Amino acid sequence: MSSAGETASGKLDCMSDYEAMPESGAAATGHLHECATERGDPSFAQLKSAGLDSRAVSLIVEATIGARPRIVHWGESLPDSTPEELSLLAFAQSPLGSATRLIHGSLSNEPGTGIATAPGLLVQREGTAWTVDLRVHSVAKEGQATLVITCTDPRCGITATYRFTLCPVTGVLSAQTVVANTGESGLAVEWCAAPVLPVDRRLEQVTGFSGRWAGEFQQETTERFRGTYMRENRAGRTSHDMFPAILLSGPCTSETHGPASAVHLAWSGNARLRIDTAQDGRAFLQAGELLLPGEIALQPGESYASPLLVAAMSESGLGPTSQALHAHVRRNILDPRTNDKPRPVHYNTWEAVYFDHDEARLKDLANRAAEVGAERFVLDDGWFGSRRSDAAGLGDWFVSKDIYPGGLRPLADHVRSLGMEFGLWFEPEMVNPDSDLFRAHPDWVLGGEGIEHVPFRNQLTLDLTKPEVTDYLYRCIADIVEEAQVDYIKWDMNRDTVHPASGERGAMHRQTHAVYALIDALRERFPDLEIESCASGGARADYGVLQHTDRVWTSDNNDALDRQAIQRSASHFLPLSIMGSHVGPRRCHITGRVLSMDMRVASAIVGHMGMELDLEDETAEDRATLAAGIALYKQHRGLLHSGRFHRIAMPEPFNAVSVSAVNGDETIVSCAMLGSLPTSLPPRLPIPGLTPDRRYRVKLVWPQAPEFPGTRSIYEEADLAGEGLQVQGAALGRLGIQLPLMHPATCILLHCKAEH
Repeated sequence: MSSAGETASGKLDCMSDYEAMPESGAAATGHLHECATERGDPSFAQLKSAGLDSRAVSLIVEATIGARPRIVHWGESLPDSTPEELSLLAFAQSPLGSATRLIHGSLSNEPGTGIATAPGLLVQREGTAWTVDLRVHSVAKEGQATLVITCTDPRCGITATYRFTLCPVTGVLSAQTVVANTGESGLAVEWCAAPVLPVDRRLEQVTGFSGRWAGEFQQETTERFRGTYMRENRAGRTSHDMFPAILLSGPCTSETHGPASAVHLAWSGNARLRIDTAQDGRAFLQAGELLLPGEIALQPGESYASPLLVAAMSESGLGPTSQALHAHVRRNILDPRTNDKPRPVHYNTWEAVYFDHDEARLKDLANRAAEVGAERFVLDDGWFGSRRSDAAGLGDWFVSKDIYPGGLRPLADHVRSLGMEFGLWFEPEMVNPDSDLFRAHPDWVLGGEGIEHVPFRNQLTLDLTKPEVTDYLYRCIADIVEEAQVDYIKWDMNRDTVHPASGERGAMHRQTHAVYALIDALRERFPDLEIESCASGGARADYGVLQHTDRVWTSDNNDALDRQAIQRSASHFLPLSIMGSHVGPRRCHITGRVLSMDMRVASAIVGHMGMELDLEDETAEDRATLAAGIALYKQHRGLLHSGRFHRIAMPEPFNAVSVSAVNGDETIVSCAMLGSLPTSLPPRLPIPGLTPDRRYRVKLVWPQAPEFPGTRSIYEEADLAGEGLQVQGAALGRLGIQLPLMHPATCILLHCKAEH
């Protein structure tokens, strides 16, 4: 249970300015010790970043040797204030009827501090050594970006190391707690949050993310209250209903104004996020892995590392927190080997053929996909073993000779001859009871002895903590990738794991790391292989899995109207470049709703575009429209996937978002009308991200032949399909452009290009 392989990814160690204040010995522990013993002055360590748009962010930690550490300030920099001043500004009396002095929060709010709030660290040795009181032992830096504070409690035999990394470009904070057993007997870790963050008192509103299958990323906002706000996930995967993230905002915070913070736990297993607001008004945020009883038992010398907490803050609304997180994901989390290439247009076979595979028909679908502009062809479920439904064959990772007598290579070669990459679906972590694998190895699944398995999609979870299981999966997947020259894997996981026991011990922690390790082993062997994280849609779409994969499948729901809401909400944390968004069939098989090709294309463009439909069922006219939409996506995907994303505040039933170039040269705007208009005229559409004193040419680029009801609209008046409207950026940003009358379930795309 050592920390090897479980600490923060090196990709997060981005560079920033590090400052040791005059009283600090951040680079020399002896100086800190001298300050503490001879002068008694508090010592501070500080990280600074430039941040997006020069919005500098700073983290100031009071870290006096021998004292408890505490965060004095995390927020936009206050360059003319010293840490001592900020610490003094926070001085508070002890409330009447309480302890005679105020107990400050620490980096773990551990029980020994006596603070009257939930502890962020719970450990014990057979019921003893739980009153942990951690004191600063050393403060150091790693590179120029990371602050490392090591605290010890010799009485309880514990060392806690807190790592803070502040990215200079994005201003995003990444933080982790590592607990080591320095005692002489075993230590049980029951809860270990990443470093506990104090909550700005102005942030009175909490937004959590719930949802369901095919309805992910639903927001629930509540007023922060005295007591505990808590979200727990016990699904064994990130889950549809408990996305591990929280937004904090003020009562008047909007997308562009007011204080805001966004916090995400980079972890793909069970998780807990909580905010505890004390009676005195102070509040603390904790985020960590939800551990099963007895799951983490450290022997002397062993350690446990919490998942990374990733957080952004802004004094200018929720929009800048998303922009910072998007930039952070692209810069520091995703693998540059694949992240730097254009995101190819997908064609996925699932909603075209389901389990009804026929090689000749699939080749014909590949021909049609290439004709409309697809760049990657992904063969979904049903190609292996006895897999003719979801009831059998899962785990038997051998190409079905009944369907593919020559293996997958002929189909893959045909796909590549059309100029497309070849992708393949796997669900490695699962097994059907009706499979050769399970019949041979019934002991290869997770579960509690004597506990009946919970029925869930006719499948069970394989125990990846057993080396023989991961060895089998690695060999099977690698052999197929090599033989068929697979370029891309859609890695699925279609059930919750509710009894994750292995050898009667809780195993979800080990299982999650085993999944990461298996993916990493395949990527090491096949450096150009790209992998998509799918879990019945968006049930595993977190920063933890994104350190090992290249994109997420946002939802199994391809209904363009539902996708507008799902993708808007997911955009608080996920950049468009990794959000899979596909054009589905005319009639969605999940909602039954029938939507035009224009609407389906418009919703798919704002993401990583793809298709998941039977092209034979689409009319020639709709296929031509689809081809035009794909060409438009290719024209603008560089902007969509590298620019700054904006959620535009609009009244219902409108959903408007935009992406602006960092240099202000251009912007693309999507505005959908999801329902009926409650007023006689639509509102104006403001366009953010433009340089105020530059002039822009505005054109309507989608749909190709719009039909706006009523009399002559701005579309004709401003010649938006021709020369376009030339106007100053300030006017577009502050006043906006009048929308034309639109039918429900329609969407327009505008493009603004700076005049030189």
